[in-house]
Amino acid sequence: MTHSRWTIPFHKSLKTKILLEVILAMAVTGTFFFVTTRQNRNFLGRTGRSYETNERLGEISSELLGTEVALENYMSYRTFESIDSYYQHQNLAEAALEEFNIPPSTDSVRLCEYKVYKLSKSFFSYSRKAVIFQRAKNFYVAKENYTLSLECYGILQKEIENLNSLLMERNASLYAANQQSFQKFFKVSTAVILLFSILTTTILYLSLTIIMKPLSNISDVAMRIASMDFEVPLFNSRSEDEVGNICRAFDRMIVSIQAYIDKIWQKVAQENEMKEKEMEMRELYSSAQLRVLQNQINPHFLFNTLNTGAQLAMMEGADKTCYFIEQVADFFRYNIQQKGTAASLEEELSLVDNFVYIMKVRFGDRLEFIKKLPEMADYSVPLPRMILQPLVENCIKYGLKEDKGHVILEVAQTVFETTISISDNGGGMSDEQRHKILEAAAEKTDSQSTVAATGGTTGNSSGTGTGLVNVASRLRLYFRRADVFDIQTNEEGGTSFILKIPRLGKKVV
Repeated sequence: MTHSRWTIPFHKSLKTKILLEVILAMAVTGTFFFVTTRQNRNFLGRTGRSYETNERLGEISSELLGTEVALENYMSYRTFESIDSYYQHQNLAEAALEEFNIPPSTDSVRLCEYKVYKLSKSFFSYSRKAVIFQRAKNFYVAKENYTLSLECYGILQKEIENLNSLLMERNASLYAANQQSFQKFFKVSTAVILLFSILTTTILYLSLTIIMKPLSNISDVAMRIASMDFEVPLFNSRSEDEVGNICRAFDRMIVSIQAYIDKIWQKVAQENEMKEKEMEMRELYSSAQLRVLQNQINPHFLFNTLNTGAQLAMMEGADKTCYFIEQVADFFRYNIQQKGTAASLEEELSLVDNFVYIMKVRFGDRLEFIKKLPEMADYSVPLPRMILQPLVENCIKYGLKEDKGHVILEVAQTVFETTISISDNGGGMSDEQRHKILEAAAEKTDSQSTVAATGGTTGNSSGTGTGLVNVASRLRLYFRRADVFDIQTNEEGGTSFILKIPRLGKKVV
């Protein structure tokens, strides 16, 4: 089965399954929300309409009262404002009472509405006659109709109060029924929401369980492989979704890993054999190098001779000479009696102090050495031995002009690295020479000998380009980084050597 011919059926894709479940859940939720919202709106509408009839009846009663008051004012004072108010209230009352224009019914509310309508018509009839005869100055007939209109109005008000009471009872019953229906609907809605939530959660849980079970198995197998346990069973999954693809890919990976195990062990055995031979050669080389150094000079004889000279100078009262000899002895002791491949920054700075003291004795006031060290710095940072002294020597040799020159050694430290800068005020270094030194260091790093890689001494070429190449290549080999050493030109024209020592580097050995 090849990847070009094998396709995943659409209905078996995990993406499709999850998408369909989400769409279904959203559709059901949306439908339920729509139905619930519409039902709540109906309940609120019916509840709000329950007392509309009482409000309309109150408006009618208010207009009838206004009609009666305006009629009374006109009958008493015959003013234009009163007759105008009378007609306005009468028209509004008649328009509002048209909804009560219904035939008689056995229903108490309908029957009462019919009575209100008829009594209103009688009241309007008597009141209009009273106004007409009053305007015609037939006061007797006008007063008679006015009296009848008042009697009719009194009966009408009683019927309106009765109708209002009946409507209140009916509307209270409707409101209670609506509230009961709403509470029932709310309980049903809550039960449906709870049931739907449980159903959705169950479906999602089952779906996730189906999806996560093989993924959990894959995770367990991956952890076993990470623990170097390659004797794991294959999945042999027949599922045609994405998880099935992962299982089959994992099976192929396991088979491939198991197939490469034997090759890897064979290579490891060969490499171990080669390393053992290389270690033997290094031991022989180191022994030969040590014998050569011992044949060149006996360290104990050198130290004893220097100490004897220091004691003689002390006995003769030559304190400066005594201190000078002691500094020279410490300098050679550090160079010859190396404890290992690395030193701490504190040891290298101490060696620089010894060397600078010796150079000051030689050059006097012509040499000014400035050391800028932070107070709270960590000076246990490891780095190869004999790294700083060759750079300081280079600055003194090529940076010291006929007049006074100065060399600055500055240390700056961050959480991740320690930056060491050694600069002079000499004639500087050309870009061509700088590139040659850095390129030579890069080439030498790839083919460095055991002596350079293990921190061998730089010899008498420490102040030359060869010495700088040696320093740069040893730093690159030690820290396995290309940006650990750089050469820059100062603004004053001198040269600066920049060392960026990682703080999480090797430990001193």
